[in-house]
Amino acid sequence: MNLIKITFQDAASGARTVEVEPNGTVMEAAVLNNVAGIVAECGGGCSCATCHVHVDEQWIDRLPAPAPEEGDLVEFLDGAGPTSRLSCQLELTPQLDGLVVRTPHAQG
Repeated sequence: MNLIKITFQDAASGARTVEVEPNGTVMEAAVLNNVAGIVAECGGGCSCATCHVHVDEQWIDRLPAPAPEEGDLVEFLDGAGPTSRLSCQLELTPQLDGLVVRTPHAQG
């Protein structure tokens, strides 16, 4: 099975690329690899928004649109922007190999 590379960026520690199997979510990949800034208090239930990321603009059009409940949570986050997503809602597929996301300053 080919692994997928995901690069997590944050202001404190710079960029870190991890390799994961193409299943699960971006949040799960972050937690398994101890990525700073991804707390994931609800474990992926789309209810806490502690896995907020900014998706690199080059990747945002490759992702499915957020579900209404995700959009509702993101709308009220400090520092949310047009590329904000909850990483628990980003399913890993081979098409996302090379994905780049940035954790918000508030979570770093």
